Amino acid sequence: MTKTQVRQYQQDLMQLETELMEFLGLSSKASEAVELDQARMGRVSRGDAMQQQAMVSAAHQRDEKRLIAVRKALKRIESDDFGWCLECGEDINVKRLDVAPETELCLECQSIQEQGQPL
Repeated sequence: MTKTQVRQYQQDLMQLETELMEFLGLSSKASEAVELDQARMGRVSRGDAMQQQAMVSAAHQRDEKRLIAVRKALKRIESDDFGWCLECGEDINVKRLDVAPETELCLECQSIQEQGQPL
């Protein structure tokens, strides 16, 4: 991988980090507890609100994990370890990095991990 490509991934990761931080700051208000006032909100509406709250909470957790992965990728760039699979040490395909620059594993190691097999 060229230095130009690494710099582009670094810029992309920094932009993604900024976007995730902004989103996480905005989404915390949406995940506040649902008000229990039945006079103001019927059961169906309250149920919908609780479901929406659960969905926002799940998205918030997913984005927190992605933010951590992005920050780890930025550290790998600093230490010249970016683009290498953390498991097998082989190059991570550039097309994979284009889709998810924060990825730590090559496609083969990721597949093994998702199948629950020891690496």
